[in-house]
Amino acid sequence: MSLVKDVTANPVDRLAEHVVSTRFSDLDAATTAKGKTFLLDTLGVAIAGTSGAKIDELMATVRSWGSGDDARVLLTGERLPAQGAAILNAYQIHCLEFDCVHEGAVVHPMATILSAVLAHCERRSASRKPVSGRDLMLALTLGVDVAAFIGMASKAPIRFFRPATCGGFGAVAALAKLEGMDVPTLKSAFGGMYGQTSGTLQAHVEGSPVLGLQIGFNARGALSAVDLAGAGFRGPHDVLTGQYGYFRLFEQDQFDVAERWRDLGDVFQMTRLSHKPFPSGRLTHGVVDALRQLMARHGFAADDVTSVVATVPPLTFRLVGRPDIPNPEANYAKLCLRFVAGLYLAHGHVDVLDFRGRERLDDPRVHAFAAKVDVQLDTTNPDPNALDPQHVTVRLTSGASHDIDLLCTFGHPDAALTDEENLSKFRRCAALGRIPLPASSVERLIEMVSAIEQLDNAADLVGATLA
Repeated sequence: MSLVKDVTANPVDRLAEHVVSTRFSDLDAATTAKGKTFLLDTLGVAIAGTSGAKIDELMATVRSWGSGDDARVLLTGERLPAQGAAILNAYQIHCLEFDCVHEGAVVHPMATILSAVLAHCERRSASRKPVSGRDLMLALTLGVDVAAFIGMASKAPIRFFRPATCGGFGAVAALAKLEGMDVPTLKSAFGGMYGQTSGTLQAHVEGSPVLGLQIGFNARGALSAVDLAGAGFRGPHDVLTGQYGYFRLFEQDQFDVAERWRDLGDVFQMTRLSHKPFPSGRLTHGVVDALRQLMARHGFAADDVTSVVATVPPLTFRLVGRPDIPNPEANYAKLCLRFVAGLYLAHGHVDVLDFRGRERLDDPRVHAFAAKVDVQLDTTNPDPNALDPQHVTVRLTSGASHDIDLLCTFGHPDAALTDEENLSKFRRCAALGRIPLPASSVERLIEMVSAIEQLDNAADLVGATLA
């Protein structure tokens, strides 16, 4: 049954008008503060991601697609055409499963948006039309709004990879804002993006590195769509609720724009992003947070645990309730709740280095603990896109039992990381790239992002990441 409401008018009009009409002065202090937080966080995970799986192979392949030096790859500085740099940087941002997420939309918006925007800032800088830090922050905020509101409107179980699909529309919004597009031209750019929109969850199921590449494909598509619209190519305009629009096909005709878009223009979704404190699928974080809290509260050790029962919403059960398997690939293990919980119990942390090489992935102790974890479906939660609440019960060798109800998970805006924890994560990521970023560069990046309003050329952010 269709859940369509309030589609007598084209909802793309409302998104486009929001993007075109919003000014930097409309952003409140909380929004700009969170924008700085997640800009720095995304740059950090991109630096760490330069040591991700198949980076060398990806670089060689992208180089073979054409010549050009419009933009640079973060940290390592290779020059590529803007579209190639966007693919590389998007992959580096997402490949470690460490980038921020909008839980209500089930979208990682910054990966697609920032990778496209930085490539565009670099080519603008080369043409002596630099993007200012203020304009960058406004564009990122509006891009996150568009990606999040499209994702939030869905009432269907996710089956396409929304970080890529919704992220592409968000990247178009951000780029169009930087280019000063009017409403009709922006709508054509959205149409050009829809013609390229892609992203399957099959890569998620199999733990394939193509999962992160799909974010890059849509970042590349956003650059193409905006270039084409700027050149006068008219794209289809009714790309969300039209006969063959995004909501009809990608979201199985189950959506509600009226309910989910009530805050559009009033609450900027940058303030609703969640950090990832652990480099694994966000849906695995609940059980780690629960174990972390229960062990601190009750003082038991991992070896005291006989069983862990995680009762989780349908989304978590379906996407990360997968079995623990012998010799998993890193991308599979990061998206397996049992493995991630076993890793935390075995070693007391979940870290980027835990997914590099075979030592942790094949660790018998990790898999022994993973075998103690049972993932059960919360049949009382009707929302196919909810990440919480979650209920976790831990039973001990003593016969004692401890449980916890998580209304939200560590990293959520209602259980946010402290400023100190944010900076600690950034500094940790900066040390984990294929070339460790010097301490002076780390502090310079922190200062640049903190004073982003005074930055004359946003492309300088890329330069500041270079080792």
